[in-house]
Amino acid sequence: MRLTVAVIQGGPSSEAEVSRASAKGVADALKEAGHAAIRLELGDHLAESLRTGGYDVVFPVVHGAVGEDGSLQGLIEVLGLPYVGANVLASAVAMDKPIAKKLMSLAGVPVPRGAVLTKGESAEMAAARARKEAGPALVVKPAANGSAIGVARIEKDAPLEDVARAIEAVWKIDDAALAETFLRGKEVTCGVLDLEGVAKALPPTEIVSPKDAFYTYEARYAPGRSVHTCPAKLEPQITERVQALAVSAHRSLGVRDLSRVDFVVGDRVEDVVVLEVNTMPGFTATSLYPEAAGVAGIAFPDLCDRFVKEAHRRGASRRNEALAFPGKP
Repeated sequence: MRLTVAVIQGGPSSEAEVSRASAKGVADALKEAGHAAIRLELGDHLAESLRTGGYDVVFPVVHGAVGEDGSLQGLIEVLGLPYVGANVLASAVAMDKPIAKKLMSLAGVPVPRGAVLTKGESAEMAAARARKEAGPALVVKPAANGSAIGVARIEKDAPLEDVARAIEAVWKIDDAALAETFLRGKEVTCGVLDLEGVAKALPPTEIVSPKDAFYTYEARYAPGRSVHTCPAKLEPQITERVQALAVSAHRSLGVRDLSRVDFVVGDRVEDVVVLEVNTMPGFTATSLYPEAAGVAGIAFPDLCDRFVKEAHRRGASRRNEALAFPGKP
């Protein structure tokens, strides 16, 4: 089946360049798999391009605000087109880290404790509350952003002024900051492949960033800046725990098709903690999700082919017939 696919990229987000790199990878892979793939920019003319382009499927390879938070998904649904990835609600929920954490916690998924710090309150008071609720060693991050943009790690002996400065830096790019307990352990991520109603975890990947304090934006996308070990060298019972929690986190947010779940993994099974769920992982040359799929025996063109065929099989979102208004003459 040869499909005509609109691969959407860019958008008004700090992750726009990452998105364009991912979209190129996806478009090239789809062409190799035999499909017609056209990259479209997320901008003022996107709706008209999608409406008139005769596309069978949309693959929204967009990261961050507008593209990954449900906004773009809503536009595609209004146009009545099938698309790859999470729907409007799941996209919005997963992008809002505090809400996502609450839902995951309700589903029994372990998440770090922390506090939401809203712009408008005093940075000093917010810093004091962060230390009280998240602990002396903590991580400060935007409540709705990705690719580790704006993330700061604060050691336990750092002065409170450092916490306040980190919060203020986040407030420059987001209306809310999330302060979480800093958990020591391995940085591990695990992809979920969810096709035809069956969600399966891919092999987990351990990430080491020797030149960086953690898996920063630069470490994620600069060649050679991080080392990925897939499958991660974990004890079998810990690997099973990571994979089970990845699927649980994916399902708790209502995600479909694909996701990548990030973890901190300690030495014991009970020390495996979920940090967040990414509904549209990166698809660049250094990205973790396609790399793990390759380890599982799924080549990149085959992976993208499966996604567009699943979206096409699913079709556009259901639309019900309008009912006659009672008493209408």
